[in-house]
Amino acid sequence: MFPCFKSHLKAATDKLVEKIIKHNSWPIQPDILNPPLLRLTSRKPLWLDLQPVDIKSRWRHNWKLAQVVNSHLVRDPTIWQPGFYLPQQQWSLLNRFLMEQGHCGACRRKLRLTDTDLTSCGETQTMSHIVESYTLGMKTLFRS
Repeated sequence: MFPCFKSHLKAATDKLVEKIIKHNSWPIQPDILNPPLLRLTSRKPLWLDLQPVDIKSRWRHNWKLAQVVNSHLVRDPTIWQPGFYLPQQQWSLLNRFLMEQGHCGACRRKLRLTDTDLTSCGETQTMSHIVESYTLGMKTLFRS
């Protein structure tokens, strides 16, 4: 499991336990305040770990320890990264170019949607070919 995911899971669990403790009428409250005995050692009930956790500092710590190739590109994982607020259409299009899995002739041929993957200039139409050969088209795509 990813370390950052564990931090968020812990925070969500803590929030849920706090909510349960505030509501006296909920039938689950006695199980949280007076937990039953553990029957299976493999289970980890949420009432065993009720210590508050600072999620942001834990996330930063786990980020520094993670063995990710490009982790140096993100200095603080707790803040929104530049470009996060792009419109969905532009974000999706950029992601297609990054993954080289967009609407191009090579991908369409691989999915058997077309017979040829060649462009009008005679080369294989890949996402990188579109970026390198058709810069004017890219400028019109990203006009706001």
